[in-house]
Amino acid sequence: MTTAQTQELDVQPTPLALLLLGREADPRSERGVECPGDLPSPSDPDLVARARAAKEKLGDKVFVLGHHYQRDEVIQFADVTGDSFKLARDAAARPEAEYIVFCGVHFMAESADILTSGDQKVVLPDLAAGCSMADMATAEQVAECWDVLTEAGVAEQVVPVSYMNSSADIKAFTGRHGGTICTSSNAERALNWAFEQGEKVLFLPDQHLGRNTAVRDLGLSLEDCVVYNPHRPNGGLTAEELRAAKMILWRGHCSVHGRFSLDSVNDVRERIPGVNVLVHPECKHEVVAAADHVGSTEYIIKALEAAPAGSKWAIGTELNLVRRLANRFAAEDKEIVFLDKTVCFCSTMNRIDLPHLVWTLESLAEGTLVNRIEVDEETEKFAKLALERMLALP
Repeated sequence: MTTAQTQELDVQPTPLALLLLGREADPRSERGVECPGDLPSPSDPDLVARARAAKEKLGDKVFVLGHHYQRDEVIQFADVTGDSFKLARDAAARPEAEYIVFCGVHFMAESADILTSGDQKVVLPDLAAGCSMADMATAEQVAECWDVLTEAGVAEQVVPVSYMNSSADIKAFTGRHGGTICTSSNAERALNWAFEQGEKVLFLPDQHLGRNTAVRDLGLSLEDCVVYNPHRPNGGLTAEELRAAKMILWRGHCSVHGRFSLDSVNDVRERIPGVNVLVHPECKHEVVAAADHVGSTEYIIKALEAAPAGSKWAIGTELNLVRRLANRFAAEDKEIVFLDKTVCFCSTMNRIDLPHLVWTLESLAEGTLVNRIEVDEETEKFAKLALERMLALP
């Protein structure tokens, strides 16, 4: 990112920028492993030509998915772009593609493997591209949580709702226990459905999306919500608190969206009179409450597409996307700035860079399958059940 680009978005690089750009493994991730083989040098001037040549050689055998938060150098090779669930469904709609190269993070590739046919092979260019939010809820921790709910006498009243940003194991847990998956676009519908099935919801793993949807969209109160902390005995909650709660929120969050603060909102309003503050529902409740508009990544893109010329926007989501949108709409005289003053890339998403993509495509073109993401049959069965319940939501 150039100095000019950071100035245009009103952000300033910090000493953490190199880490945020994904050059190191996330120590909190379960998948902090390096990709095998020799990667091309990032300074190789032929990287773009090499990626293009390998992709052309593979032809219809490969289908490249690019998440909205990917780097521009990678997104240029995506056959389709979108959020995680859209991309997984796009992959399932291309049965002729033998290889699905998912430029995203681990849980997204798992979802693609669950939804695609057994003949298709899902590949993640860097196995260290995990998701800190997804890694905040492990299968063992969630099983222990269910034991706590059982001991409190409330498990039979609880319906699990898991965010798409979760591991296949958590999706399978949700399927086994009669729950559903949700995206940031359909979380309200998912919660309405869940409360028709039971009296309480266990929302995994993002507490902020669960709280914001329950309070902002369903009209519940903050007092109806409790936070289960897997690192404390009994989740840090008493049996009485669990019995009184309607929303049991897992103590997880997005490391990108969780950094936006009320001060960020107040500061941008002071600096840019008339600015529209548009944030993702993974942001903290006080940020969402102070914003003018709240919505998923797709919602953010559509809102800016429909915005009038000359309008001003401060966006609270991942910086790669904000930068791309700012460049896209500059010709329409739409001023788009990043809500925070400091660089805020998704560190694990940024691990997918051009060298990793070139290595992946060239390996596949040579007949070598690398970095395959494969979900076991039992996990896939129940995870797919939870996903199918989401697809059937009214």
